[in-house]
Amino acid sequence: MLTPFHLAIAVSDLAAAEVFYREVIGCTLGRRRDHWIDFNLFGHQLVCHEVPSAQGAAVSNPVDGEDVPVPHFGVVLTLDAFESLKQRLVDKGVTFVIEPQTRFQGEAGEQHTMFLLDPSKNAIEFKAFRDIDDALFKV
Repeated sequence: MLTPFHLAIAVSDLAAAEVFYREVIGCTLGRRRDHWIDFNLFGHQLVCHEVPSAQGAAVSNPVDGEDVPVPHFGVVLTLDAFESLKQRLVDKGVTFVIEPQTRFQGEAGEQHTMFLLDPSKNAIEFKAFRDIDDALFKV
């Protein structure tokens, strides 16, 4: 069984982060205080801490012909969950940093991936594999 991760990130506007993670991504709300909120991000604990000076992703690195924002975080989903989220994001009019696509086609680690930014410019990647157990760490 995979155990959930805990990730705390800085956001410049807590109210905007709440709208984005709840209404756009579809996270459920956990605990909250005046300057932070817990979200259930596909079974993982994402904590957004309000830091007015937060800058988000600053640079990129070339990967398979795309400029991948760094730093970034994300979740590996099942193909069905990936497709469902992709459609939700398209329906919400989200602008993608990297459009939904299949990366490393025909190679070890072939994956479906998409990148977007939250309102504080934190870069998020969602990805999926046909067979997670076989492909996630395949060399």
